[in-house]
Amino acid sequence: MSSIKPLNDKVLIERLEAVDKTAGGILLPDSAKEKPTEGRIIAAGDGRWNDEGKRVPLSVKAGDRVLFSAYAGTQIKDHGKEYLILEESEVLAILDDKAWGGNAAPAPAPAKKKS
Repeated sequence: MSSIKPLNDKVLIERLEAVDKTAGGILLPDSAKEKPTEGRIIAAGDGRWNDEGKRVPLSVKAGDRVLFSAYAGTQIKDHGKEYLILEESEVLAILDDKAWGGNAAPAPAPAKKKS
């Protein structure tokens, strides 16, 4: 566990591993791997201050799997591990850990007009 505590609206993220193999089974060298844009929030600040002087809590929390831009944030190292510090506004989405099986509920049919 990291000893870094983000302040205000900052979050500490550990990037998820880059893909080692293409869909066709070709192994990729480190130089060809894309920077992962998914990570797990390790720690989060207490939130930003609004104009009235009240703290606005963050929408994300430690443990959330999130999506962010490939070049967002500041990279840091702590105890040999690499982390990323981002502002909450740089987090693009919270990802659901449950696998999607393609069984989304169908859209409701439009209502028929009464004659």
